[in-house]
Amino acid sequence: MRDSGQLLLVTAAGMVLVASVAQTAVAGPRDVRIAVAFGALIAFGELLRLNLPGDRESAPVGFAGALGYALLIRVGAHPVDDAAGQVVTVTAIGMIAGALPHLAAGRPARVRGMALRLLSVACVALVFRPIAGNADVVKNWGLAFSLMTSLAVAAVLLEVVLTAVLRVDEQRARFRVALVDEMRVQLPLGAAVAASALLIAFAAEVMGLAALAVFTAPLLVTQVAFRRYAGIRATYLQTVRALAKVTEIGGYVEVGHSERVSKLAVAIGRELGIHEPELLELEYAALMHDIGQLSLRDPIPGGATVLVSRQDQRRIAELGADVIQQARVLGSVAEIVRRQNEPYRETDTASLPGAAWEQGAAGQHGRASGSPLGSRIIKAANAFDDLVGSSLDPVRAAAAVQRLRLDTGSEYDPGAVEALSRVVARRSLIHL
Repeated sequence: MRDSGQLLLVTAAGMVLVASVAQTAVAGPRDVRIAVAFGALIAFGELLRLNLPGDRESAPVGFAGALGYALLIRVGAHPVDDAAGQVVTVTAIGMIAGALPHLAAGRPARVRGMALRLLSVACVALVFRPIAGNADVVKNWGLAFSLMTSLAVAAVLLEVVLTAVLRVDEQRARFRVALVDEMRVQLPLGAAVAASALLIAFAAEVMGLAALAVFTAPLLVTQVAFRRYAGIRATYLQTVRALAKVTEIGGYVEVGHSERVSKLAVAIGRELGIHEPELLELEYAALMHDIGQLSLRDPIPGGATVLVSRQDQRRIAELGADVIQQARVLGSVAEIVRRQNEPYRETDTASLPGAAWEQGAAGQHGRASGSPLGSRIIKAANAFDDLVGSSLDPVRAAAAVQRLRLDTGSEYDPGAVEALSRVVARRSLIHL
């Protein structure tokens, strides 16, 4: 099942929470004032959670507050002897309280993200809370700092690794690729979270609970910057999707064609191990790959560019690339669109004698065109959708893939076609 990873994660988090609540109920709550203060900070952080690129959800302020609570040694002159179970319980209650307004507004609870953060905090609490009152740790500042820093970094890395595992399960991405993408997106913000947690834990000994407000403020500023970046990226994608609809509204392509080609191209890219920044460019290019058809006097029947001459295909691609180039920020996307109709191999049959000429015409001779991988993926995905359209018939899909296979090595990249075949086979199984 595609959701098996998420189900396992939520189950594990639920079991940890039940054990923690039971432990807290048996031992009785301790340091209630401190627990309430950190619980309120965690709830506030969950309320202000943000969406990172790639549909990732994060709650930096809440996560930093929870980690700070797990790493707490003293608040003023008062030693903190809260058990690991109470830390996990307070963290869970704060998360739930912060998620309630989102639910009331009709937004999803994002249980997966909450479970990831809860498990990360639980691991830190289970390691650190039993030794937080140890005299050697309390008196040796260097030892305490090293241990607390290591645990904070480990918590952030654990969240990154678990998220990568879940994305492999959901998107069928390669683990190495998913892990690198997660580290690229999450580690900058994760470093700020870990630093804030350490500052809160250490400053609480001098400033008391006021440290929560003082050292949460810089993280709030960082969160605002990340929110703006994510908003700009989302706006770009919405603009590109709207522009792609113009060809459908004008009757140049079949309704849904650009969206289908985009989803198929991204799936092929994941199958080939492309990293997320390049996948985003591929998605942009696939959505706008037919924008050049707006220059045609008469629409191509069905918008199927695979059925027109090579010269017309290139002219459409050139015009589309020129339109995209006007944005001045999508240069690499324009290049993908410009070269989407180049053959995989350019064959100079005139220079090949006798039997070699026949082999060259069949794609056995010639040099690779050197077109970007994204262009080769779109070429295969577009041709497949031109042949199949919105049909879910597995027989028709298999026939279309077989037709593309006949031209691999000359027109189509064999790797892209084989990846397409695997994607189409999975999609057919889902709809059977």
